[in-house]
Amino acid sequence: MKNLIWDNRLIIAGNNLNYVRFQDDFPVIPINNIWADTAIAGFSGEDKVYVVQTAKKVIQRCIQMSTDPGDLVLDPTCGSGTTTYVSEQWGRRWITIDTSRVALALARARIMGARYQYYLLADSRDGQLKEAEVNRTAPSSQPTRGDIRQGFVYERVPHIMLKSIANNAEIDVIWEKYQEILAPLREKLNQAVGKSWEEWEIPRDAQGNWPDAAKKLHEQWWKQRIARQKEIDASIAAKAEFEYLYDKPYDDKKKVRVAGPFTVESLLPHRVLAMDENDELIDGVAESKNGYGEERDFVRMILENLKIAGVQQAHKEDKVNFTSITPWPGELICAEGRYIEGDSLESSPPGVREQAFTSTLSPGGRGQGEGEGIEKRAAIFIGPEFGTVSRPDLVSAAREAGDADFDVLITCAFNYDAHSSEFNKLGRIPVLKARMNADLHMADDLKNTGKGNLFVIFGEPDIDIIDAPGEEGKAGQIQVKINGVDVFHPNTGEVRSDGAEGIACWFIDTDYNEESFFVRHAYFLGANDPYKSLKTTLKAEINEDAWATLHSDTSRPFDKPKSGRIAVKVINHLGDEVMKVFRVG
Repeated sequence: MKNLIWDNRLIIAGNNLNYVRFQDDFPVIPINNIWADTAIAGFSGEDKVYVVQTAKKVIQRCIQMSTDPGDLVLDPTCGSGTTTYVSEQWGRRWITIDTSRVALALARARIMGARYQYYLLADSRDGQLKEAEVNRTAPSSQPTRGDIRQGFVYERVPHIMLKSIANNAEIDVIWEKYQEILAPLREKLNQAVGKSWEEWEIPRDAQGNWPDAAKKLHEQWWKQRIARQKEIDASIAAKAEFEYLYDKPYDDKKKVRVAGPFTVESLLPHRVLAMDENDELIDGVAESKNGYGEERDFVRMILENLKIAGVQQAHKEDKVNFTSITPWPGELICAEGRYIEGDSLESSPPGVREQAFTSTLSPGGRGQGEGEGIEKRAAIFIGPEFGTVSRPDLVSAAREAGDADFDVLITCAFNYDAHSSEFNKLGRIPVLKARMNADLHMADDLKNTGKGNLFVIFGEPDIDIIDAPGEEGKAGQIQVKINGVDVFHPNTGEVRSDGAEGIACWFIDTDYNEESFFVRHAYFLGANDPYKSLKTTLKAEINEDAWATLHSDTSRPFDKPKSGRIAVKVINHLGDEVMKVFRVG
């Protein structure tokens, strides 16, 4: 009770003695199960780029209630990527899934183009200093490792209750310290004005008829009285229990953060089977008597576009134009394509590196030596709509093509796994791997889809693996030099063996584990000034020396991989992407 009196926490209301509670004793409102602040107004100031996009505040609150920094968040319905965006912002690892390439493209662009606040890690020296400042204690001397699982340094608010005041022994010390100053001042003031006031009776304002000496004493007394109250209040706030504001970590205004490394993976090429309301399999072929069923619509659409567009190879004159495409009742081979042999498949101009195209066809097969104008048969294998074609799929399809006496296997897929690049022929059957344009996913919606670049061969990275010079790297280290990549240019219809200037960016996984590509080195090239673009995006000055190590066609030195493999991924200015695995002895 003494502490409550000294802190002016008691008041008499009528005949009752009441406790005084101030608004800043607990200046927040706990969140209940009705979130009225996340309604439509939650989108204020936030661009909505997807039809079913959720407000960031809703996702943020759910993630903060159920996870800690470093935890893994799974969002099986990606949409515009709001969950991944919020997870990235708040230091959570994430996996997101969607069947729409439109959604994945929106999410990827949103994550990569965003700038995030840099929150102070609790397990960092800056975090320790901030924690000491907030708690009014000496900084911790524990070593730091930058572990995000230790969380951030959060703002906090006091939760002052009666017990936190009553049990605060520091109030006695503060009271006694100021009493040695206030008591003599009060006695002098009483003598100057002829009163015998107790402390609580001294008026707040001096009276006009008081002598100047009394007014000065009154001013000094109240100055010390207010200082005592502030120190007592600060002690109560510091000693009281705290509530952490997990949505308000302290951030470093001098730093800007961009997204951490992530990869875009795809499903294994399993066939998707539809089920009816009775959990019975639906026969996609026999479902409709008037044509293809729903399951076959994708294959039919691809074949229709393939007949019109053909397959573009290394050079414009190497384009494969089909005279006919008819269904084929195979297990993997879905159609037979016929084309006229000339210089379309089997002539390659000098100067094109042999390993630059996995689809280059060697002379052989039916029609060899019979001159130009010979009709050839191509087995057509179409990969899954939402998946990746692997090397075993190509081997099985090539074996099936050989058994049916086809001349060549043409595979069409949105994605090929890394080991597919190691397979380009089975016996006498050459394998031509065409990458399908992502626009084919939306062929019904994009009426003006160009037919000239729907099925394109994108070449492989042309690299040299060299020993790192002594002055740049340690003994036994290596470097990768990228010479270029052969790229098809839809605007001109040309395929050129471009040098490094034709590459927008390239990445190295310096220890490829044959499961996923992890970006360990990243480099940005190109004729346009990416340095200027980066400065504009980050809105900051970039260290030119540091940038020079990224704007390079030769990697920084690195140790030889323990796995014996490295993987190089190249992206050109058109957005085409290719990856190849290289063995390193």
